[in-house]
Amino acid sequence: MTTQVFLPTTLALPALRPARGGPRTRVPAPPKGERTSSPRVAERVRPLTRGQVADRLQELGDLYAMTSGGDPWAWNEARAAFLRHLAADARRPGFSLLIAETTTLTGYAYGFPTGAGPWWAGFDGRVRGLLRRAGSGRIFVVSGIVVPPRARREHRDHVWNLARRLQRRLLADHGAALGVTLVDVRDDRTLETLRSWGWRYAGDGTLPAVAPGAFRILVLAPGT
Repeated sequence: MTTQVFLPTTLALPALRPARGGPRTRVPAPPKGERTSSPRVAERVRPLTRGQVADRLQELGDLYAMTSGGDPWAWNEARAAFLRHLAADARRPGFSLLIAETTTLTGYAYGFPTGAGPWWAGFDGRVRGLLRRAGSGRIFVVSGIVVPPRARREHRDHVWNLARRLQRRLLADHGAALGVTLVDVRDDRTLETLRSWGWRYAGDGTLPAVAPGAFRILVLAPGT
């Protein structure tokens, strides 16, 4: 009998590459007259079963790539890498994916619950502190957030921002005491975006020292 061990998974957040003749398909625009990054109504958030995730993998990959931007080569590369990331996480116990939709898919977020175990390889010292902070509650790893670029640029501190709605719902659905994610230390743009959505550095809230090539651990309080 073999045991499959997964390495730490960094957050899948579209890279927002500059467009140079990108694909013709475009991310759906907000309803006419709606200026906010995430309409307070219209987008319906609901979970998908594992079977539904498998059935809609291509659609999920397309939205990820479209929100990344870039030329056709970068678009295809981002899509393929993302689908590998999603397929690996979908095999984890307790995996959950929420979609937001109007008449079309507008965004989604996903992750999985975890405690002490293989996912924390190399982070044992800091994770013990997170487990103490969570107490008897569960820690939920938010592994992917895919929303239109406008949700990353506008009204990021509003509770109805689409990214905030999705991450808040993920934690609430699983009764999590704490959300957590890993971000590559070199990815300043993702770090800044997550901070604007309410994520904080694990520990005392300051920027901890890390070795080159390492990850930063960010945490999210329920209801944020």
